[in-house]
Amino acid sequence: MQTEPKKSLVGEEYEVEVGPVAHGGHCIARTDEGQVLFVRHALPGERVIARVTDGEEGARFLRTDAVEILTPSKDRVEAPCPFSGPGKCGGCDWQHAAPGAQRRLKAEVITEQLSRLAGLTPEEARWDGTVEPAPGDKVPKGEVPAWRTRVQYAIDAEGHVGLRKHRSHDIQPVDHCLIAAPGVSELGIEKRDWPQIEAVEAIAATGSNDRQVVLTPRPGGRLPIVELDKPVSVLRVHEKDGGIHRVHGRPFVRERAADRTWRVGNSGFWQVHPKAADLLVEAVMQGLMPKKGDMALDLYCGVGLFAGALADRVGEKGAVLGIESSKRAVEDARHNLQDLDRVRIEHGKVEQILPRTGISDVDLIVLDPPRAGAGRQTVAHLASLGARRIAYVACDPAALARDVKYFAGEGYVPRRMRAFDLFPVTHHVECVMILEKAAKSS
Repeated sequence: MQTEPKKSLVGEEYEVEVGPVAHGGHCIARTDEGQVLFVRHALPGERVIARVTDGEEGARFLRTDAVEILTPSKDRVEAPCPFSGPGKCGGCDWQHAAPGAQRRLKAEVITEQLSRLAGLTPEEARWDGTVEPAPGDKVPKGEVPAWRTRVQYAIDAEGHVGLRKHRSHDIQPVDHCLIAAPGVSELGIEKRDWPQIEAVEAIAATGSNDRQVVLTPRPGGRLPIVELDKPVSVLRVHEKDGGIHRVHGRPFVRERAADRTWRVGNSGFWQVHPKAADLLVEAVMQGLMPKKGDMALDLYCGVGLFAGALADRVGEKGAVLGIESSKRAVEDARHNLQDLDRVRIEHGKVEQILPRTGISDVDLIVLDPPRAGAGRQTVAHLASLGARRIAYVACDPAALARDVKYFAGEGYVPRRMRAFDLFPVTHHVECVMILEKAAKSS
């Protein structure tokens, strides 16, 4: 027996009072009938007309956009970007919020996630409840910092440059992205057409003049001759294997952080904010307080940023093991740290490689896992190594909270936490949690 398809509610409008912020760049509201709405482009306390963008009758919640602001919040500003707003570019979540309000909203999300998933108050998490702006990012109300050193542009069927709309493959044409770093904007990617190309990633290194574009051709498409406003290396995504291949110029960019130059190849992972790498290294090292002779792990180590910082501090009698699943990142990490005999980098997944090493005890651990977090099994293994302190670098407060609860079950408790606004005008936030063994009660 076939069931009747549920009626789509897309386009329906509700007048609602906007409630608290939620994880994901939206706020929570309820209709008069009690239906939960996730409302983008709104702020807590506002009264708005919310139009449904996704959802059907009987759904647990509906996704909506605030298309009319009836009672604005005092934190509301006119969005500086003309491409921000309902139905437009999905890259920014909080263009309509004053800078200080954005950081307060992020702090509220972290607080809620820690409470709900880890059972911790800010005081128990040893966090002062603030989200710290990066140096130089404090801008006047109505402006946004130009911080994004890597931008993934989408190209429409006519070859015009744009950015993806929220939760959509649709493209919003743009002629300038306000949050793109100057090194990206000066390439002039948005000024030209890109026939037969479906994506252009632009990378502007921090601490060097290296500029790179990574082109993804449409199926069967040919690469154009790339002539931009500044010298640039060109890579392409191969249609058959998805690998990245050099067209001309260097296959890597040189980044500068923690008093070292870092080679990052083939569009590999590096923090997007120009101040992020140094800020995070400082927070991690201040929290761990490495000593000469320590044995340390750097898990999900990328191109070796934390491993290098640890190696400088543990000295020649110390040792650092890094583990990373990306083969190219491992090659870069080994190159970047080749002058340090006390560092070893292993290729593979942490949960597979770490047990094979035979390591049974360490002094310090840094982990910077992907957005999903480390997970219960990996946390249990790490806790069994008896580290004096563990630094957890998290790009998702929900994953952090889940894993912190697992650590608590293994006898590790927060010593200090800091939160950084390394993704201004988006909902993303970076946290550094320092954990240590709980004192045994007598």
